[in-house]
Amino acid sequence: MTTQTTTAAVLREQGGALSLETVDVARPGKGEVLVRMVGVGICHTDLGVIAAPAEGQLPIVLGHEGSGIVEAVGDGVSTVKVGDRVALSYASCGRCDICERGLPMHCREFIGRNLVGARVDGTSPLSVDGEPVLGAWFGQSSWSGLSITNERNCVVVGDDVPLELLGPLGCGIQTGAGAVLNTLAPEQGSSIAVFAVGSVGLAAVLAAQAADCGTIIAVDIDDARLERARELGATHTVNSAQVDAAQAIVEITDGLGAQYSVDCIGLPDAVRAAIECLQTPGVCASVGFQGLPNEIAIDQGHLLFGRTLIGVIEGDAVPQEFVPRMLDLYRQGRFPFDDLITPYPFTSINEALDDVHHGKVTKAVLTFE
Repeated sequence: MTTQTTTAAVLREQGGALSLETVDVARPGKGEVLVRMVGVGICHTDLGVIAAPAEGQLPIVLGHEGSGIVEAVGDGVSTVKVGDRVALSYASCGRCDICERGLPMHCREFIGRNLVGARVDGTSPLSVDGEPVLGAWFGQSSWSGLSITNERNCVVVGDDVPLELLGPLGCGIQTGAGAVLNTLAPEQGSSIAVFAVGSVGLAAVLAAQAADCGTIIAVDIDDARLERARELGATHTVNSAQVDAAQAIVEITDGLGAQYSVDCIGLPDAVRAAIECLQTPGVCASVGFQGLPNEIAIDQGHLLFGRTLIGVIEGDAVPQEFVPRMLDLYRQGRFPFDDLITPYPFTSINEALDDVHHGKVTKAVLTFE
C-alpha cells in the first residue's frame, strides 16, 4: 500500500483556529493499524493543548476519541483485521511490568505514548508537503480522516451499535464511568456524590445509575448542568456556588455523608469537598485535572479516620474489557451514553470546539462523510 492523503485538522499556533489541510499518511508499520475515521470526540485534554501546547508540540493533529474501520494493518498485527469496526482508546506499551500486571492505564511509557504527539521513536506518520506534523497524540491523532494507530489502541465493536458515536467510550466517557464501576464499584443501594457534571461527570452519573446506587448526588455551579444530571439519573443536586456542598451532602444522607464520591474537575475546593462529604469509611475517586502543579491542601484528619482519596487515570479501564462492558449496558438500556452526544460534521470542527469551550454541549462528536 502506498502513502495516502486525507484531510486533517492541524493546530499550527497556540490558541489559533485549526486549519483543515491535506496531509500525507504513512503506511502502517510493525504493530500499527490504519483506520478510516467515522467519528471522533472532542475532549478537554485536546482543548488544553490548543490553549497551551508544550515546546516543540506544533504543528500537531489532536483528537483521541476516534472510531472507524480498519483499512490496513502492519506486520505482526494479530488482534484486528481489515474491515473491523473499532473504537480507539489510549496507548500503552504492553511490555512493561505494569502492563504485564494488567494495568495499561499506568504504563511506564504512558506520557511518551499519549501526551507528546510523536511515536516513541520521535517520528510521525503524518506530514504536509514533506514537513512532519505530529500525528500520534494518544497514539491516534484522530482529528483526521485517516489515523495510524497501534493495535493496542483498538477495541473491536459490533455492527449493532452507532459506530460514529463510540469514540468517547475510549476516553471521556470511559473515565467517568470507569471511576464508578471499576475504581469505586459501589454496592447496590449505596450513596455517591459526583462533583462537576460535564461529560465525564455525567458519564459517572450514568454509571452510578447502572450500578443501582440508591442516592446519586450531582454537584456543580451550573443549574442547567444540574438539571441535565437529574434527567440522567441523579436523585439530588447541589449548587456549590450557593451552599456548602459537603454539608449539603451530609444533610441529604441523613447526617452520615456519602459512601463514595467522584471529583471530575480537580479544583482544590472541589477535591476537599469531595473528601469532606464522605462518611467513614468512604472513598473519593479523583479524575479531574487542572494541570501540573496543582497543589491541594487537605485536613489529614479526614483521611486518618477512614476516608480514602484515589487518583484515577482513564477510569482504571482496560479498554478491550471495559468498552464492551459499557456497550453491553447500553444494549440493555442501562447506560444511554448517546444522550450526552451532539454530532457535528468534521468540517465544522472550529464551531464544535467553540461550543465545547463555552459549555453549549456536553460531548461534541465530529462525524465524517
